[in-house]
Amino acid sequence: MQVEVIQQMDERFVLPTYGRQNISIVEGNNARLKDSEGKEYIDFTSGIGVVSIGHGNERLSNAVCNQVRHITHISNLYLIEPQARCAQKIVESSGYEMQCFFANSGAEANEGAIKIARKYGEVDGEAKRYKIITLEHSFHGRTITALKATGQEAMHNYFGPFPDGFVYAASIDEIESLLDDHTVAVMIELVQGEGGVQPLVRERVQQLAAVLKEKNILLIVDEVQTGVYRTGEFLASQLYDIEPDIITLAKGLGGGLPIGVVMTSKKGVLQAGDHGSTFGGNYLSTAAANVVLEVLNAYKESGVLDEMMLYFESQVTACQRTFPEIFLHSVGFGMMRGLRVKDADTLAQVINRSRDAGLLILKAGKNTLRFLPPLTITKEEIDEGFVRLKHAVAAL
Repeated sequence: MQVEVIQQMDERFVLPTYGRQNISIVEGNNARLKDSEGKEYIDFTSGIGVVSIGHGNERLSNAVCNQVRHITHISNLYLIEPQARCAQKIVESSGYEMQCFFANSGAEANEGAIKIARKYGEVDGEAKRYKIITLEHSFHGRTITALKATGQEAMHNYFGPFPDGFVYAASIDEIESLLDDHTVAVMIELVQGEGGVQPLVRERVQQLAAVLKEKNILLIVDEVQTGVYRTGEFLASQLYDIEPDIITLAKGLGGGLPIGVVMTSKKGVLQAGDHGSTFGGNYLSTAAANVVLEVLNAYKESGVLDEMMLYFESQVTACQRTFPEIFLHSVGFGMMRGLRVKDADTLAQVINRSRDAGLLILKAGKNTLRFLPPLTITKEEIDEGFVRLKHAVAAL
């Protein structure tokens, strides 16, 4: 179907909640994509950090097709074998003694984390504890409660009244001063994705974790974007050498299928009937997640993942040094990288010119060019992507 026809249908029948680029992708192979007009692209977005083992992965497609032939969904009223296996893989990969609840997205996972914390604050201790502290510039999802947990005031316009009990800290250094007798949890991203690919300082996170543990306040780490090897380890929490009470996952776990997970060491807090999801953890999504985890666990163990991440970092650094008047400095970890751009207008031009040159790339915050390539991207694909990026920037 011609892209003009798709655009007309989209404008007529789909709510205009996205600033879409008018290309229609029809085929993919690892980090290479092709649109309906036959144009090829290198993908530095992986569907905003989702397609972790690349487009058109044969093992993933075979597993999904095989699962559909047998059973896709039966509900959580019955045992689901691939869900149980997936939970085991997640817990064992994390190294933490936790249990999992399966949802369909990062926002839903964060809703589950908030519910665990709120119930914990209700039953643990004499005073009801309900306040959750988050950071300014954070992003935790677009459901009403997850949106209120998001520390970006502009995102709160029009959608109130919101649930009470969320407090925003200007920085991690301010959090301790905001703790009180009603605080039940602190919720952070170790690398703020939408906030500009901004990592938190490791030593300050460790200090905060120790204070919270001493005060019996829960530490929730939103790893929706950083988790499943995006920053180098299975969890960014492992890089920071902390033990959160609650962790949320989504994005890269399903390799393109919708899935979310909240995992917690507070195993007895939620009981039957406290929380649920019709679709969460169904046969199809967890069958896909099992393949993703098998592929990436092996990729990590082989050393190739670390090698590719170092190579990708070197290319980001080289690009910044080639265009210091455009790119001020680099930020991020692993395959979650960013380049600070001198201003928002230049950033928009870089993204548009990159697309024209055959490279898909993202924006984060007001002035950050964001890189979230498939974790299985090859050196050849990395090289070609940066050739196209440099061509786009040189034309400014």
